[in-house]
Amino acid sequence: MSTGAVKLSPVAVDGNAACLQQELNWLAHCIELRLHSYFQQQPLNLLQQAAPPVLSAAQGSYATFILRQQLSLSERLIVLLALAPHIQPHLLDSFFVRNDNLGRSFTEFGGCSSKQHSGFLPSAETAAFLLAGNDLAARLQLIQLLQPEQQLRRDNVIQLQHDSGDEPFLSARLSLSAEYLQLFLTGTRQKPDYNSYFPAKLLTTPLNWQDLVLPEAVMADIAHITGWIRHQQTLMQQWQLGRSIKPGYRALFYGPPGTGKTLTATLIGQQTGADVYRIDLSAVVSKYIGETEKNLAAVFDQAQARHWILFFDEADALFGKRSQTSSSNDRYANQEVSYLLQRIEDFPGVVLLATNLKANIDEAFARRFQTMVYFPLPEVSERLRLWQHILGKAVQLATDVDLDYLAHEFELSGGAMTNVVRYAAIAALLRGDNALHQADLLQGISRERRKEGMMV
Repeated sequence: MSTGAVKLSPVAVDGNAACLQQELNWLAHCIELRLHSYFQQQPLNLLQQAAPPVLSAAQGSYATFILRQQLSLSERLIVLLALAPHIQPHLLDSFFVRNDNLGRSFTEFGGCSSKQHSGFLPSAETAAFLLAGNDLAARLQLIQLLQPEQQLRRDNVIQLQHDSGDEPFLSARLSLSAEYLQLFLTGTRQKPDYNSYFPAKLLTTPLNWQDLVLPEAVMADIAHITGWIRHQQTLMQQWQLGRSIKPGYRALFYGPPGTGKTLTATLIGQQTGADVYRIDLSAVVSKYIGETEKNLAAVFDQAQARHWILFFDEADALFGKRSQTSSSNDRYANQEVSYLLQRIEDFPGVVLLATNLKANIDEAFARRFQTMVYFPLPEVSERLRLWQHILGKAVQLATDVDLDYLAHEFELSGGAMTNVVRYAAIAALLRGDNALHQADLLQGISRERRKEGMMV
């Protein structure tokens, strides 16, 4: 799993733990002051009466983050409130006090329940109570602080999770993202990975541009995409084209399977220093109304904050020609497409979409692309280069292997050739041979062509 920092040394761990303990003691003191003020009906200026600990970067990853991001005291308390259930959940037990007049918990304290966790899980309402009490103006400021465009949510430090879209804003569960939880506790920064709430996967490859064999025209189109990534600030700001050009870049990769669309997207990110996340369209479309938008929003929000490249593979599965709305399911499916279209059109970064059949893409959506790049099956000379690249120098070839013949006789994609070499290598080793023979490769080609429904 990729991380963005080296793990803390044992000495640094001790310093980080001591820092976090001071911070949590401050949080506990703030909670005590707020509850006393609430029940005694006394005015309270929390951030003046509860002085925070003084932090230094030498105290570890948490302190370094707070100082580097220049978080306000309110933002710092929100982070601690979200962190407490993970390392000292008992600090929030005070919120379990019941309202004797109503025989239930206090609405003002907020909080969420969990099947596995017996402690108090804070909600945004809990943060509002702690920081604002009954001060309506202060509550409105807190609501503003928790908006998606504000630092804590924009950078995915904290997350607000609603069970449904019609719930009060402050009823959302307040949680710390896995990325920042790991950073604060271990000093490492874990990049988000695929799960049911985050339907995207980080793409990586050990290959480079030399391993990708494409026509010059295709490489020229790709150069325009990387050129935009590198020079968009110059174009939009110094050249002031932002007045007439919408931020963001959208490109469609289309062509037969195995021709290098996914690898190209990955290499664009590798070349420009941007993470590339592939959206799992099968996980995006949820049977529960509203879940699709929620799952996608998490990806788009983080992508915008971190300048990721978003890659939609098999895009025609969701961006294909829209159906007639003959049923509620059809209407909701089209609603999902409309939501995605809008998010993609408004996304200020780079979105790459891939499909095997360009004709399947809805025309209204196709007009939103800045470029469409066709990935053809390789020509004879390109197929020969691909055979040579895939086999490399470490694979032993028997004297009867004729790569020139294979390149001329069999029209295969690079992906198909990779499958052929895999099959041939296994076949050779199973019979105890350290060299590939022509027959091994021909047998692999025969199997690959049958998979594609072609005559052998």
